[in-house]
Amino acid sequence: MKRISFNLMGVLCILFSTCFYACSEKRTLNSDYEIIPKPLDVNCKGDASFLLKDGVAVIYPENNRKMQDNAEFLVDYVERQTGVKLTSHAGMPVDGAICLTLDLSDDNAEAYKLIVNDKRVCISGVSEAGVFYGIQTLRKSLPVAQDINVNLSAVEIYDKPRFAYRGAMLDVARHFYTVDEVKTFIDMLALHNINRFHWHLTDDQGWRIEIKKYPKLMSVASERKETVVGRWYSGIYDGKPYGGYYTQDELRDVIDYAAKRHITIIPEVDLPGHMQAALTAYPELGCTGGPYEVRTIWGVSQDVLCVGNDFTLQFVKDVLSEVADIFPSEYIHIGGDECPKVRWEKCPKCQERIKSLGLKSDAKHTKEQRLQSYMIQEAAKYLKEKGKRIIGWTEILEGGLVPDATLMSWIGESGGIEAAHQHHDVIMTPNTYLYFDYYQSKKVEDEPLAIGGYLPIEKTYNYEPMPKELTKEEQQYIKGVQANLWTEYIPVFSQVQYMVLPRLGAAAEVQWTDPSKKDYKDFLRRVPHLVAVYDCYGWNCATHVYDVNVDMKADTVNHVLNVQLSTMADDPIYYTLDGQDPTEKSLKYTKPFTIDQSVVLKTMAVHPDRTSKYLLIPFVSIRLP
Repeated sequence: MKRISFNLMGVLCILFSTCFYACSEKRTLNSDYEIIPKPLDVNCKGDASFLLKDGVAVIYPENNRKMQDNAEFLVDYVERQTGVKLTSHAGMPVDGAICLTLDLSDDNAEAYKLIVNDKRVCISGVSEAGVFYGIQTLRKSLPVAQDINVNLSAVEIYDKPRFAYRGAMLDVARHFYTVDEVKTFIDMLALHNINRFHWHLTDDQGWRIEIKKYPKLMSVASERKETVVGRWYSGIYDGKPYGGYYTQDELRDVIDYAAKRHITIIPEVDLPGHMQAALTAYPELGCTGGPYEVRTIWGVSQDVLCVGNDFTLQFVKDVLSEVADIFPSEYIHIGGDECPKVRWEKCPKCQERIKSLGLKSDAKHTKEQRLQSYMIQEAAKYLKEKGKRIIGWTEILEGGLVPDATLMSWIGESGGIEAAHQHHDVIMTPNTYLYFDYYQSKKVEDEPLAIGGYLPIEKTYNYEPMPKELTKEEQQYIKGVQANLWTEYIPVFSQVQYMVLPRLGAAAEVQWTDPSKKDYKDFLRRVPHLVAVYDCYGWNCATHVYDVNVDMKADTVNHVLNVQLSTMADDPIYYTLDGQDPTEKSLKYTKPFTIDQSVVLKTMAVHPDRTSKYLLIPFVSIRLP
């Protein structure tokens, strides 16, 4: 009896052990190199693969802190996205590991190669930045799931960016975001291979940067007494003080955070317009002497810096001196946009300055516009002494471009074309293609309040930043492309994410991908996996590419409604007319149809996804009278 009992227990233990082993064995999913932005050359190498599993080492060169950071980023990315726990250490490349090297020879400093075979994974770059972009490619090729291993299919990828300057701008003057939120924004840029973060730090509605020589900029200019509710002209205010600024220590912390992700921060101090917050703190900077208040509504203020005042010129130099000392970037953005001249026209000091400088009006420029050019030139000369160059918006063309200035063309492309004709560097950022504060959908009633406009992701994606009006020689002055987010109507950071994602993916392919490799339908096919990465990090994003668009037109002769359904991604659409939730067994949309009675139309689009069977789009309900 005892022997039987013992044997029975042995059998049970064996069965339990077998079950435990089987149940604990990880699933193995496959990589997919169809990523955003699309690489230049992807050459799949057959059925061989490298198994990415716990314990695989990421090896980087000795005594290279940037490559160590790269390795640690990769370890973190992989664990966050798949649960696989890698290790990292310095050393020579070996089989069975992911090897990061700097042995690629290429004329593009950000080029990389990613080679996967059954022995090892190698990411090589010309620079540490190039290796980082190779890491982003590997990261985005991984499935998004936990408790898995990953088969990395054998491949050779060679890739490099189209433009050296790939930027995104965040306005923190209208609405302030915390240091942690700004860091998250930087993480979003890194995922999309963006290497310039344009930080709009000052405006009429708030001053967000600590300047030690002028403490009232923090105690006064950083806070407005209240904020307009709804549209800027509503006349309704919330009655709540609003403010915030970044200390210089916080700024340096963010700079370091970005630098580790190979992103350069370009700070903007907007002048001589958009300065009402600063005038509130130091009224002597203005033409009228005030009193002023930090602006509580959006739009453009007529109160600007008094260029005829010597104190103003010194103030600008003092501020730019501290900004230049904080930010290591080669560039400082000095704004130059939307500066009304009405105060200058009536200001005795400004008119005296115009006279003393011998500024004259002509068919092309007014004397006040030439005064603005003088202000910009003074700022540029001072920054040059500090080893810096200036970037300004389209309006720095007014009065003539100052030497060595880079123009950021936002009022369409004409300013950029004119600057390139003059052999000035240009960053293309036209509002019609790259202003992400514009609505993403025509159904504005279903969207958060925005400044206006309509910018679907398709329009951004199809933007070609190299104007045909330029000669081949002039085209070399188009240095890059930038997306912008102005935040008048974006009070919280989750809305920042909603407005830029996934449009940032479309901008990334404009910035990075060779035009011959771009295809909008192919891009839409790749978007779902990018969205899965967003979800992995808890980032809020818009799903308009999957929405069902319902176009209904009344036929007054036949007394029916003609209905046409579509999606941007050309996904299969299913619908019901009885109020029931549609499924894939419901009516499939194949062509326009008519409705001649009261119904409840519900639609559903089905989009294939490599991480789930399909993505269900929220139902669109329309009740007909």
